[in-house]
Amino acid sequence: MNVSTNVPSTGHAEPLAQRLAELRGPAPQRSLNARSLAALAANPGCHRRAVLDAAGVDKSALAARLGRPAPFGQSPFAIARGVIFESRLKADDYAALLEPLRGHLGVPADGGTPLQVPDLLHRSGPAVRADRTVEALARAAADPDAWTLLDHPMLRLDVAGGTAYLEPDAVVVHGGRCTVVEIKSFPVLDGGADPAKVGAAARQAAVYVLALQRTAAALAGHPLDADPYTEQRLPGSPRSSVLLVCPKDFGNRPTAVAVDVRRELATTRRQLSRMTGIDRLLAELPAGADFDLAADEEGVPARSAEELTASVEAVPAAYGPDCLSTCELGFHCRAQARCGDRVEQLGRGVRGELGSIRTVTRALAAAEAGTAAAVDENADLDGNADTDVDEAADRLAYAAALRAEALGKAPTAGHA
Repeated sequence: MNVSTNVPSTGHAEPLAQRLAELRGPAPQRSLNARSLAALAANPGCHRRAVLDAAGVDKSALAARLGRPAPFGQSPFAIARGVIFESRLKADDYAALLEPLRGHLGVPADGGTPLQVPDLLHRSGPAVRADRTVEALARAAADPDAWTLLDHPMLRLDVAGGTAYLEPDAVVVHGGRCTVVEIKSFPVLDGGADPAKVGAAARQAAVYVLALQRTAAALAGHPLDADPYTEQRLPGSPRSSVLLVCPKDFGNRPTAVAVDVRRELATTRRQLSRMTGIDRLLAELPAGADFDLAADEEGVPARSAEELTASVEAVPAAYGPDCLSTCELGFHCRAQARCGDRVEQLGRGVRGELGSIRTVTRALAAAEAGTAAAVDENADLDGNADTDVDEAADRLAYAAALRAEALGKAPTAGHA
């Protein structure tokens, strides 16, 4: 279970890294992981999240300072349960973990081909660990008969001009290919698990698969295949089916579930490719904008809530109601959308339908006018019982009905 990944600054910072450090201030850097990348890929047009994640800002702390904290993230109990479950799986030379892997991957039993577990320098920095992971992956893939378990490897993935370091729970290498193994603490009951939790795990695992695809392509000197549904059979390339290892029923005995992540992988690749380079986003920030959450010795914050609000609002957001469950700043951005009367609060689907109409007030007015005009036009038709409402007016009426429902108001006759 990947709880956190620290990316400390070492050596002389490059200009981009230095600029991001200035935005963050002296607070510890919160690095990107697969969970945050999956959420970022789900909303690639949000420049606000892209900048904050690239700078390593603690968005939970920032939301609290802005006055709109979010009940976001895993509970401490869920994290502790996951850590305990993973530690049990990896005790006694991975005995409990290998049991479900044998049935799905064919890992040999005791007395067969020995399982190799290379040292991945877990006490080193992320860059060193990523280099060691590449070496171990290349060495394991070169021997098709060997079985190798990479325990918490460190993967490198370039995103919008920045580098993210990702840490899957395990990667099994055999026959020149590898399989991502994710350990989750939610149970598998009667052969099935919570679809929402499996979906979230699949999106997270797809980020690991993408990082391994790029690593294998770089090792082989080949470009990454343009078709995300095609498996490149290169040395060390990952399979598109990942394994989720979870508790069986309500006990501690593990079971494995194979999940095909090709769809999630295609979505992740497409969305990450749409992200604007972080250097371009930083160039648009006004002078003096930063997200410094530090306080002096007396506990006085370096930046007031008003200054932080101004800095946050200087970066455009792409809010949608689903942000409330995927982003720590979701409640702040929702309040912004409501105060600004913006149509984003109705959902991205409605926002796309309304085109250039940006406020709910204008949408309601246009819906009223469009519906009234359609009624007048149809009234002029002799004996025609069918009403051919203009498509744009129909869409606006639909949006108005959604707005009325969201506000708990009964829709007017024209919006029913």
